[in-house]
Amino acid sequence: MSDNRPLAGKTAFVTGGSGAIGRYSAKYLLRDGAAVLLMARHPELLEKARSELLREVPDGRVEIFAGDARRAEQVRAALRQACDIANRLDILVPTVGGSIGYRPLLMCSEDDFRKDLEINLLTTFIVVRYGVPLMARGGAIVCISSTAAKMPFNGLVGYGTAKGGLENFVQGAAEELGAAGIRINAVRPGLMRANNNDRLMQEPIHGKFVEQMPLGRTGEPDDIAAAVRYLAGPESSWVTGQSFAVDGGHELRRNPDLTFMMEEMYGREAIAAVRQGKPPKP
Repeated sequence: MSDNRPLAGKTAFVTGGSGAIGRYSAKYLLRDGAAVLLMARHPELLEKARSELLREVPDGRVEIFAGDARRAEQVRAALRQACDIANRLDILVPTVGGSIGYRPLLMCSEDDFRKDLEINLLTTFIVVRYGVPLMARGGAIVCISSTAAKMPFNGLVGYGTAKGGLENFVQGAAEELGAAGIRINAVRPGLMRANNNDRLMQEPIHGKFVEQMPLGRTGEPDDIAAAVRYLAGPESSWVTGQSFAVDGGHELRRNPDLTFMMEEMYGREAIAAVRQGKPPKP
């Protein structure tokens, strides 16, 4: 019996595969027929993600590769394993990202700034650089940005810079890869429920975000995964070089002022000093 699902016969490679966006995106790809290879650093979390996915999509094919998305040689090995599933590679979803945490600019070190760039921008570059030569014509790449790319956010300068750079990367790559028949786009999530942002989902912080969202709620992993699936599939075959906001309308307004949170973290005097352009004393 033929498989008429829109992604049947295709293979997808997902980094950050044990995280919320990676795992839920894999679920949506599996449901529509794609085989998926998940990459993440921790084998036990990968095994858990694979088990959960196969419970939800029993006829899916899920392979895993434990490795660091910042290391090109490990990404290349994972890409080869993905390609070997069906002798083709069709979809890349580099979801690895994050920040060093809320920290004012004048309290950041060079290493702090470098880490933000490395985890959010370099990891995507490596996947694209070494994944594209293995991809079939008509392939799709879906990157993960953030509303921080468009809206300034005190305490997240490095993260916002990295995500802004990512969106510029998507545009430049789309221009270059179009001739090869490969599309690249990004999803720009707003605040969503995930396993690494429990504090932001608690009051009063959660309420301050919701006040800035016309749809009146923060996001769920399914909201982001559905957008990833759209940009990965044939429905978006004439879309490339775009960053697609999925944020409850947050970008229509502004980010909340979380100075009070950083005062709790670093002390009121330290935050007052950096607001005056003076790094706090060690």
